[in-house]
Amino acid sequence: MNKRASLVILASLLASTEAFAEDLCSVPASEWQDQAKVEAMLKERGWDVKRLKTEDGCYEAYALDADGQRIEAYIDPRSLDVVKVKRDD
Repeated sequence: MNKRASLVILASLLASTEAFAEDLCSVPASEWQDQAKVEAMLKERGWDVKRLKTEDGCYEAYALDADGQRIEAYIDPRSLDVVKVKRDD
């Protein structure tokens, strides 16, 4: 493999690594809503919140939904929109 091809491969690998390193939510800390508001919003949805932490720039909630199913949800800290949900099947 020649030097130019090696550089092209290296550059594409670095670019893909940067994409994976980005946070799911990118909100400055000064714009985050209070954790109590997140819990209240989730309870209004009928969720029983077991744990709430921060991950990938979002709030991450471990909860039981209204049907008793375990879920992991990522919540935008500014808008409180649920941006990703994983359910245990």
